[in-house]
Amino acid sequence: MSEATAILPEVDISVPTKKSLHLGSRFLKALCWVAGFVAIGILLLIVAYILINGVPEFFYRDEQGALQFKSSLFAVKYSSRNLSMLPSILNTLTMTLLSLLVSVPLGVGGGIYLAEYAKPGSKLVKAIRVTAETLAGIPSIIYALFGMLVFVVTLKMGISMLSGALTLGTMTLPLILRQTEESLLSVPMSYREGSFGLGAGKLRTTVRIVLPVAMPGILAAVLLSIGRISGETAALIFTSGTGTSIAGIADSGRTLAVHLFKLQEEGRAVGASFAVAVVLLIIVVLMNALSSYIARKLTKKG
Repeated sequence: MSEATAILPEVDISVPTKKSLHLGSRFLKALCWVAGFVAIGILLLIVAYILINGVPEFFYRDEQGALQFKSSLFAVKYSSRNLSMLPSILNTLTMTLLSLLVSVPLGVGGGIYLAEYAKPGSKLVKAIRVTAETLAGIPSIIYALFGMLVFVVTLKMGISMLSGALTLGTMTLPLILRQTEESLLSVPMSYREGSFGLGAGKLRTTVRIVLPVAMPGILAAVLLSIGRISGETAALIFTSGTGTSIAGIADSGRTLAVHLFKLQEEGRAVGASFAVAVVLLIIVVLMNALSSYIARKLTKKG
């Protein structure tokens, strides 16, 4: 016993204290803190710049000098005098909903197949992953040309909200697909084994056990998709156009981002473009808050 003990070297298993941390670890920790503060600071500066320049554009002073709300910015019909953004707000909501109806079912369904049903290491899975990662890095102007050639010209949908939604759905599909797969793969295998041990089948285990746990990650991809849809301009100018009225599915209509771009492009309504930026910022924040609320509810329910 004593001879074996003498052969084995002594190993220090004590937990390192703050004083014993390597200088490089301290440097990396400080660098992470600095990067975090810089990111938060840039975000706050952007929001503050938009609010400072945009909020005053919602008000004007009448002949008596009283401050009045500029209700013309939310008129039902757009004109070159009122520069109403209400049609663009409604078109933004419509475009977001239509695009998500295209990308979410296909992306989530494809992610479930890759993570739960496809044979691990198969050539098909590898090809889909490489394709999705490649498509995620393609510039939006390429998607704009693709949407114009395929949906507008070849399928003869014309410059319409539907063409724009299909283009944006194609653009956001790789993001939702890959994020769904990664979220499902991060769920511990013990969850599946426990469900199988209780007699549940593959489909029931996936829907009732695995999906609720992975839902926050999936909704994070949806949030990123909403942000990209709301802020996209190039793809929509080529596919959905710049119509100023409240658009139907087959009509041309501009979203808030396109409306902001056109106001800046004209040069005579720069102030109104900041007001549009404020409304766009509020809409994105509200959509993110709603998605986060749904994610928490689904997680608790699961």
